[in-house]
Amino acid sequence: MSSNIPKDPSEGTSRSATGDQSLHPAPLSRYESQKRRDWNTFGQYLKNQRPPVALSQCNFSHVLEFLRYLDQFGKTKVHLHGCVFFGQPDPPAPCTCPLRQAWGSLDALIGRLRAAYEENGGSPEKNPFGNGAIRIYLREVKECQAKARGIPYKKKKKRKHQIKANEEVKASKLQAT
Repeated sequence: MSSNIPKDPSEGTSRSATGDQSLHPAPLSRYESQKRRDWNTFGQYLKNQRPPVALSQCNFSHVLEFLRYLDQFGKTKVHLHGCVFFGQPDPPAPCTCPLRQAWGSLDALIGRLRAAYEENGGSPEKNPFGNGAIRIYLREVKECQAKARGIPYKKKKKRKHQIKANEEVKASKLQAT
């Protein structure tokens, strides 16, 4: 019987080893080990809630709370609106504004947790890390940090070969009609 409830990260994994693999398991890539560490950290966060939250009961609000909780460990200075350095990319002196998690770090974390959720048995349709509220939160963090630093984030320009491929697809669609 298969279930759409992902494995609890604190339960670990059970693998039956065959042959030489049991003696020398392949080392995990940096991404895979980070993803496992993030998954275990999130599972521990849920367990530490009062009352503890089962992974099957986890929703986007728990994910948002987790992201806000992580801010206390951030290393990125985000100037507040009242700070004299608000909007300056390179402030000349220190200030008392809080340190936060950088937008890019949070975005990468959500990507890894989203993948880990599905790899551990969660259904893509119920993935709390893919919820629209998470995307909105990340967009707001990105915009807030950009304003605080005075550096606007710009959309990446499409590469020439992407533009060419898109034009070819459009042309073939027009010919088909």
